[in-house]
Amino acid sequence: MVVWIAFLVLITLILALDLGVFNKTPHVISTKEASKWTAIWVTISMLFSGVVYWLYTTDYVLNPNQLKPSVAAMKFITGYLIELSLSIDNIFVIALIFASFKIPKKYQHRVLFWGILGAIIFRGLMIYFGVLLINKFTWTSYIFGAFLLFTAIKMLFTTEDEEEFNPKNSLIYKILGKLIPISTHTEKEHFFIKTEKGNAATPLFVALIVIEVMDVVFAIDSVPAILAITSDPFLVFSSNIFAILGLRSMYFFLANMLEKFSHLEYSLIAILSFVGIKMLLHDYIEIPEWASLAFIALALIIGVIVSLQISKKEKASEKDEV
Repeated sequence: MVVWIAFLVLITLILALDLGVFNKTPHVISTKEASKWTAIWVTISMLFSGVVYWLYTTDYVLNPNQLKPSVAAMKFITGYLIELSLSIDNIFVIALIFASFKIPKKYQHRVLFWGILGAIIFRGLMIYFGVLLINKFTWTSYIFGAFLLFTAIKMLFTTEDEEEFNPKNSLIYKILGKLIPISTHTEKEHFFIKTEKGNAATPLFVALIVIEVMDVVFAIDSVPAILAITSDPFLVFSSNIFAILGLRSMYFFLANMLEKFSHLEYSLIAILSFVGIKMLLHDYIEIPEWASLAFIALALIIGVIVSLQISKKEKASEKDEV
């Protein structure tokens, strides 16, 4: 429990510094600033794998699966990369939500900050019950594996012609509108404003709620995917949280380059298929941890390279047409 408490205190401290010091004044996050913070978060996450290695050489953290320190560190990195890769889809949706509700760029960080705070709580609950199910009913791993495989197949056949998500037509928006008046007016970074009819939610609050609900939807894929790597609660939770904490800077880093990474969807399909099959066949085939890590890293690298190459060719062909 000491390790868990220390980890949660660390996360709380990081979030307090983020909003209270580094982003006290609302401002537009530049690509340069976002790239710097993205690099910092990735570095911190990789360094934390060293902390994981140290923790699993001691008795400070519960080790229910009797993992070797090197295996625990690799499982942390693998889980982190899975969550990070599956967050790409989330970034596309966040950009769509901000555009739909016309959220000024300088207030987007504030919305994402509170969104991530909520995501930590919801992910924690989902991980807790997911680990509980897998440890108590081992057959649930087959359900999770089949679900991930189904999701991958669904993504494969809906990549080209998928209907675009419209936040204002969503059930979340309609339900929220019945619970509280919604204003189209944004007043600085406030989530609520006073009107003649009483308090009303600003577009910032509406965007926050929609992002929270969409994160829960995405977690339905990502949490089982990490559980395919390990059912160790600390590894699942810590890898998930580090990926979530780095999501804001990654969003601002990729916000202006989303079109360049539109073909990264196929990497996500490959990763989901791999972890789904791994879950289904875990009683028959044992895949070494280094092989899982190598496959996921390779799928991401190939996806990024191919996406950039295709984007480059598409821009060149557009210029030729002009």
